Amino acid sequence: MELKLNKDNFDALVLDADKPVLVDFWAPWCMPCRMVAPVVEDLAAEMEGKAYVGKVNVDEEGALAREYRVSSIPCMVVFENGVEVRRSVGAQSKDALKKLLLG
Repeated sequence: MELKLNKDNFDALVLDADKPVLVDFWAPWCMPCRMVAPVVEDLAAEMEGKAYVGKVNVDEEGALAREYRVSSIPCMVVFENGVEVRRSVGAQSKDALKKLLLG
């Protein structure tokens, strides 16, 4: 299940997570974001228990987008032990996202 991330829960669910976290920075008006949404949802289900997958709506959480220097969406950022370790911009296949998440 995807986590809905915001400024109030980001630290607890992402930075303090005990597993890798893929964060999808997206917006509802972004066509590539909408195209990749089902892929992200499938990945979240597949990775349950192994990693976390969350989404940040950049329109609602502009401060988070700025803090993590997101200038193009969809932007996938992987965090491990509270640190950004990998990033990818643009719609990706499920295999590519899985590889990004797991390194």
